[in-house]
Amino acid sequence: MIRERVRSLLEDVAAGRATIEQALVQLDSAPVENLGFANIDHHRALRSGYPEVVFGEGKSVEQTVAICDRIAAKGDGFLVTRSSEQQRSALSARFPAVRLNPLARTACLAGSAPRAAPTAKPAMIVTAGTSDLAVAEEAAETLAALGLNVARLSDVGVAGIHRILAQHDVLRDAAVVIVVAGMDGALPSVVGGLVRVPVIAVPTSVGYGASFQGLSALLAMLNSCAAGVTVCNIDNGFGAAMAAARILSAQ
Repeated sequence: MIRERVRSLLEDVAAGRATIEQALVQLDSAPVENLGFANIDHHRALRSGYPEVVFGEGKSVEQTVAICDRIAAKGDGFLVTRSSEQQRSALSARFPAVRLNPLARTACLAGSAPRAAPTAKPAMIVTAGTSDLAVAEEAAETLAALGLNVARLSDVGVAGIHRILAQHDVLRDAAVVIVVAGMDGALPSVVGGLVRVPVIAVPTSVGYGASFQGLSALLAMLNSCAAGVTVCNIDNGFGAAMAAARILSAQ
């Protein structure tokens, strides 16, 4: 139950279009729904602005569809991350309006309630290389599900540093920048030295053996010489997008 729906319900009570008892019934049925294998937190949207996000990895197709079905029944829409091809196929059959992104491994169904207008300046997602796009797309799909404005700069890593330097004006137009990079993980430091807005770095597991599946990029980003760069977990495009959304909501 998102804030807009609760506000509308309270306005109906105030205007006499609904009784207090009717409002209580709707509110009382919202908090937690036990499916046996999952406890769905329906009030998460009321507290944080977006419903519980479904992490598809490790869940069966049946469990994933059942959870999404109950979230969708509240009118809030849903977002599934790290979904399998089988999960996405089943969700598409159950919800014809669902938006699928195989590269991001996401499935998103829009909610029925109107959302606030997106900020004028976008959340900019910057990728070092094409191999980082899957993580970047997860971040982009998450931001889109939140109703936020998204822009992209792709394949502008430090191996050809002129590519990112040539985009200085574009970067300065962003409200927040998410930088996705593997290998040496140096790109967030470069971007952090070019902009004054928050920079969220996401290391990816892209690289040869000594990259240790993204650990070297993670350590490089944590040791960034650019002041104020925030770092998310390896391959966690979703977490970076949620952090960006919180930053934007506070502006």
